[in-house]
Amino acid sequence: MESINSSNLEQTLQDGKLYRQVNALIVAHLRDNNLNQAASAVATATMTPLNVEAPPNKLLELVTKGLAVEKDEMLRGVSSSTLFDLGATMPVGYDSVPAPRAVAVDFSAVHDTKGSSKSFPKHETRHVSEHKNVARCARFSPDGRFLATGSADTSIKLFEISKIKQMMQQDAKDGPVRPVVRTFYDHLQPVNDLDFHPQNPVLISGAKDHTIKFFDFSKTVAKRAFRVIQDTHNVRSVSFHPSGDFVLAGTDHHIAHLYDVNTFQCYLPANVPEIGVNGSINQVRYSSTGGMYVTASKDGAVRLWDGVTANCVRSMVGAHGTTETISANFTKDQRFVLSCGKDSSVKLWEVGTGRLVKQYLGATHTQLRCQAVFNDTEEFVLSIDEPSNEIIIWDAITTEKVARWPSNHVGAPRWLEQSPTEAAFVSCGNDRSVRFWKELL
Repeated sequence: MESINSSNLEQTLQDGKLYRQVNALIVAHLRDNNLNQAASAVATATMTPLNVEAPPNKLLELVTKGLAVEKDEMLRGVSSSTLFDLGATMPVGYDSVPAPRAVAVDFSAVHDTKGSSKSFPKHETRHVSEHKNVARCARFSPDGRFLATGSADTSIKLFEISKIKQMMQQDAKDGPVRPVVRTFYDHLQPVNDLDFHPQNPVLISGAKDHTIKFFDFSKTVAKRAFRVIQDTHNVRSVSFHPSGDFVLAGTDHHIAHLYDVNTFQCYLPANVPEIGVNGSINQVRYSSTGGMYVTASKDGAVRLWDGVTANCVRSMVGAHGTTETISANFTKDQRFVLSCGKDSSVKLWEVGTGRLVKQYLGATHTQLRCQAVFNDTEEFVLSIDEPSNEIIIWDAITTEKVARWPSNHVGAPRWLEQSPTEAAFVSCGNDRSVRFWKELL
């Protein structure tokens, strides 16, 4: 009898310890994602210290590992009736974890920036393909192995990065390399934005024809979408939730539309700030954990939204004056947002306070829907100068202009997109062409 009681006591103590660890990770996760009200509520309810220490994104890391194990178990008996049929021709390792990248820059730290700007590494560039009309957007897959571009000619091209690199080698002896591995034709009007599913070989596109289309690129012969979401507005921007279960659409409507990819049910937040008639959303992007998303609006605002409740938690009204905010992206650590506007400025905002931290000036962009991006290490910021048709590069910390490169496009490119896994980016634009840029080693 004593041994049974002892065993029960030991189990109770172990359970209690596990609950405390889980509660601590939840509080730390909410706090680190600036969801302070939720963190405080959980801390109070579970008697967990609000300032509990935990490694950044530890909860996310553990959940990711657990989901990977669960997925592995499911795949042993996966059903063909699942939403995303993996197919026999799925590119091997598509959903493998990307190689570790450099640690994100801490923009909140105090830096003596005088005379400390870094030099941006030299890159080689190559024209890799062109559309029949303006190339409007581009996106890399999460593992960096694929690139997709969308055009005003309504087509979408899918590139394999390894083939682009092979194409760039001067001594290729096996004849011409064709880096375009799929071309999709299923929109009726220009394609505005693209995104890749975080785990499965599925590409989505948002277009002026009011649709979001799902393409399975594991199938070599598929040219058309296997699923379609019919929206009520011009779909300007799309972003997958990191879980892959939801898609966020920025449209001509002033509120982002959230779709469940399994049911296609659309959700709208219950509490939204007063937004004027010119509040169409040019771009929407999730943070790396999905805890928040950001919208860049035609009314010049940058708005931050809770990824769970979809409530607006912070508005930087007039972030780019009275001109349009045309892009907004989170830094890797989710603590800052980089925005670009038609006032010819690029700005860095602190998520927790809404404070303007850095401003990058000297590139004129007043006409095109372009975007500003960090390089792979977040040490540099890149954007477009329309009059000179150049790519402008700033030191991200000092905000000093460190390079002006000819874009090699006929007319200024309208889109830059950075690879998530290496020192490479892509540019595309009104001359219909797609160019790949890779750091010279």
